[in-house]
Amino acid sequence: MSVPLVSVIIPARDESGNLPTLLDEIAAALSAIEHEVLVVDDASRDDSWRLLEARAAEDARLRPLRHAKSAGQSTSVWQAAHLARGEWLATLDGDGQNDPADLPQLIERARQGDVSLVAGHRTTRRDDWLKRLSSRVANRVRSALLKDNTPDTGCGLKVIHRRSFLRLPYFDHMHRFLPALILSQGGRCVSLPVNHRPRGAGRSHYGLNNRLWAGLLDMLGVMWLRYRSRLPAEVETCETSLKAEAITSTQRSEG
Repeated sequence: MSVPLVSVIIPARDESGNLPTLLDEIAAALSAIEHEVLVVDDASRDDSWRLLEARAAEDARLRPLRHAKSAGQSTSVWQAAHLARGEWLATLDGDGQNDPADLPQLIERARQGDVSLVAGHRTTRRDDWLKRLSSRVANRVRSALLKDNTPDTGCGLKVIHRRSFLRLPYFDHMHRFLPALILSQGGRCVSLPVNHRPRGAGRSHYGLNNRLWAGLLDMLGVMWLRYRSRLPAEVETCETSLKAEAITSTQRSEG
């Protein structure tokens, strides 16, 4: 199997009703792009793992991972990113609300070479009023405090350079602050409008308490990280010393 350009990462918990269709849609959307799919089953209590095992036996591009005890979305993405083989990481939620048909445009934009992250922007939300309200408040507070120039960091649909992701500090809920973290490392982010769909099956694992209030402490932590960062910092090298080192290495190998 050739090295993929894109590693699609899907954190999922109790999403057996949505995963089959989602995986089919990803395969169709990325039929012209070398890719792999890493689904992290975060201690599901339904048939998600059996479903993933059966599909992986028929599709070499699918690489299922499993937590015996729930570790959360950020940990799932972080672990999958370290095991991924693609140059780019594409993340989607496992509930099917993100549309895989948007992936090619995000990947194409990312490959232009001037950004580290392309984030989806759900211009039309297909959620209930409480989720829309909490998301709107969280986005406004985050934007005012972090100034990350990203209108919708809560959208699970993102394409990020793997090497850039692996340089980020790890903490629980870090997936909500990827644009701000990328900026603190000297990277650049852009947002593109994407489709958003109603949940197909099951129920959301997020509510007001773990979506809005739980993020406030994390936001203070990200503000501190950005304040303490001294990146990007330009560094110069001495070309003469580099050439001398190369010549010495060549002489040693010839000797």
